Amino acid sequence: MNVILIAVISLGAIALVLAAILYVASKKFAVYEDPRIAQVAAVLPQANCGGCGFPGCSGFADACVKAGSLEGKLCPVGGQPVMAKVADILGLAAEASEPKVAVVRCNGTCANRPRTNQYDGARSCAIAASLYGGETGCSFGCLGCGDCVAACKFDAIRMNAETGIPEVDESKCTACGACAKACPKGIIEIRLAGKKSRRVYVQCVNKDKGAVARKACSVACIGCGKCVKTCPFEAITLENNLAYIDYNKCKSCRKCEEACPQGSIIALNFPPRKPKTEEAAPAAPAPKAAEAPKAQA
Repeated sequence: MNVILIAVISLGAIALVLAAILYVASKKFAVYEDPRIAQVAAVLPQANCGGCGFPGCSGFADACVKAGSLEGKLCPVGGQPVMAKVADILGLAAEASEPKVAVVRCNGTCANRPRTNQYDGARSCAIAASLYGGETGCSFGCLGCGDCVAACKFDAIRMNAETGIPEVDESKCTACGACAKACPKGIIEIRLAGKKSRRVYVQCVNKDKGAVARKACSVACIGCGKCVKTCPFEAITLENNLAYIDYNKCKSCRKCEEACPQGSIIALNFPPRKPKTEEAAPAAPAPKAAEAPKAQA
């Protein structure tokens, strides 16, 4: 009995000593966490999409609090209303930001880009891209396996069965960038949505020379440079046989759209153009009246 009692007392003493050590260690090595981090995280949408550039909403909240400024920080899912709440919690000013949307920069539909072979592997763009250039002569365009659709957490993108090209639902898109990261060809870009959701962009990423690009796709950019010369705002650059429109400089005049011989430049959500009225032809001169015959004397 004494042996058992001694063992119990010994174990109790050891437990008390270890508990004291753990208590001292917890106090000495305690990590202070600003309570505002939890407050900021509570107003975030908890989508954990990574569109803000940080690992999840908690990482974004931590960055906002520690930075002491909201410059360059935006929650793409919550947008400006959420950033206003974050600013109120931290006592900072929220930068005004224009809405953005995902844009598919490939118009290589089944009609525009004929198939030259058939891919019979796993239905994954990442796998297909690592194996070969694709089912058509264009090695830059969409592979059509739908990795972007699987990556979107908001059901904002789907594959069009007829064209084989992904389509973005602007009403659902949060511009989180998950689809752009999932695309191994880089055909999806996050661009400014524009006023009234109107935007002008080059719907092609083909960097081949003109003749090669045109042979692979009937609407491919051929790098002719006509759009560059036409733009009055210097918003278009030409590099590696491919034109690109800077949405920060573009004024949506649409002159480049008219100048493009390939139809590679897309003007989205604009009203239809008014038909040009033909100049009135000059009126033909009125025929001279016949002279009355002179009376004979």
